[in-house]
Amino acid sequence: MRGLSDKTIRRMIWVLLALAIYFLGSAFYIPAKAMLAQHMLQSAWQSSLAAQSVNKPWPWADTHPVARLRVPQHDVDQVVLSGEQGNSLAFAPGMHTASDPADQQGLVVISAHRDTHFRFLQYVVPGDVIELETMNSQTIRYRVRETQVVNIQYANLHVAGNHRWLGLVTCYPFNTVTAEPSLRYLVLAEEVRECPNLQQGCFV
Repeated sequence: MRGLSDKTIRRMIWVLLALAIYFLGSAFYIPAKAMLAQHMLQSAWQSSLAAQSVNKPWPWADTHPVARLRVPQHDVDQVVLSGEQGNSLAFAPGMHTASDPADQQGLVVISAHRDTHFRFLQYVVPGDVIELETMNSQTIRYRVRETQVVNIQYANLHVAGNHRWLGLVTCYPFNTVTAEPSLRYLVLAEEVRECPNLQQGCFV
């Protein structure tokens, strides 16, 4: 760096150091916020179950907990918020407003970001068990049937049978800076019902 004074060089070093700290902090900000929010949401969820009424996680929130998602094989325990808008997904998985876990049949759809709450979906395989606790304290157990990459411009998802299905959706691919706008990663799971005289649940 010929021609530059020691003072100028020191200033450049401090500027570069400040930029490095900024970008490093930005990389950890979103995951840290998602993790902290889940602690607050867990408290709000427990209060909602106890009161059997909607309990917002913080006073200014425009959404509220509607379910609790657990995937034991992957050490996942997350509160799910109402709606799939950005202000919900910034803090937790969001349930599509047309979904109703209390229905005895049909599809419940939950979405989340691929780099925070649904990062684990890339490791889910058929046979894994997913549990969804509802506002009435019922726990519905699902078993993963398939995982697939779908194009939302052409995808038309149908589920068969007269019982419950669960779809977990996130952007794709996982390990890139930006995801493909039209691609989604889908985990499709079918309800497991208890069968008479069997120790484990079965599909009916």
